[in-house]
Amino acid sequence: MLLAFGALVTAVAACAPADDTTGAAAAPTTSTACTKDQLKLATPGKLTIATDKPAYEPWFKDDDPANGQGFESAVAFAVAGELGFDRDEIQWSSVKFDAAFAPGPKKFDFDVNQVSITPDRAKAVDFSKGYYTVKQAIVAIDGSKAAGAKSLAELKDVKIGVQVGTTSLDAVKDVIKPAADPNVYNEQIDAVTALKNKQVDALVVDLPTAFFVTAAQIEKSKIVGQFSSTGGTPEEFGLVMQKGSPLKGCVDKAVEALKSKGELAKIEQQWLGSAAGAPELK
Repeated sequence: MLLAFGALVTAVAACAPADDTTGAAAAPTTSTACTKDQLKLATPGKLTIATDKPAYEPWFKDDDPANGQGFESAVAFAVAGELGFDRDEIQWSSVKFDAAFAPGPKKFDFDVNQVSITPDRAKAVDFSKGYYTVKQAIVAIDGSKAAGAKSLAELKDVKIGVQVGTTSLDAVKDVIKPAADPNVYNEQIDAVTALKNKQVDALVVDLPTAFFVTAAQIEKSKIVGQFSSTGGTPEEFGLVMQKGSPLKGCVDKAVEALKSKGELAKIEQQWLGSAAGAPELK
């Protein structure tokens, strides 16, 4: 009987599912799947990162994304490092802001260009985990009617300039709700010039950009205040990838690793540390 029982156990073991052995061996681990030589890239052997041209401060410095200076250049290189790429294995590409998240194939691995994660955009492209939580800001010429506003309601009768295709434009329409339609410009620099020439009374941009506008682009301008463009869910910038990108899981992992190690916070403090203290408008 003992011999028979032993034979039965052996037979059952032989017929047991092989999930714990062959299945585990066949499925690559996350770390293996995200090693540099396993990544499916737009250009074999190179990580292609895209952004707009010109590339403005404080996101980039000296209009040169490849120098590693500026918040988004530093973030991009940090993500690339987590993926295993050295600087000489990274190539930069110029892609217009709204083209980055338009439907269709992409020639980059990921785009970094202050692109806020929205449900509509996520229908056309993939986003990484958020790497920066952003608020909108109002910039006006010091001493003007708009510059003295203490609430969003006081901005309803001012003429606002804003760039097309941005969440800043959505914020103007959905949160400020001005009496007159805003002046919408194809490029951010055109909106800045309009405020400088007093063709509009106020400009709406993200908060760090507002600090650059007031410090370097428009003399005697000020940040009137900051405000949230959403109904409670934080607005976040995400790295943009082609819809269905095989890199998404690995890029997400890289962003999360930088967060957990405190590296994103250090980069933010270094390059966007001034983006604090602007009054909150309700």
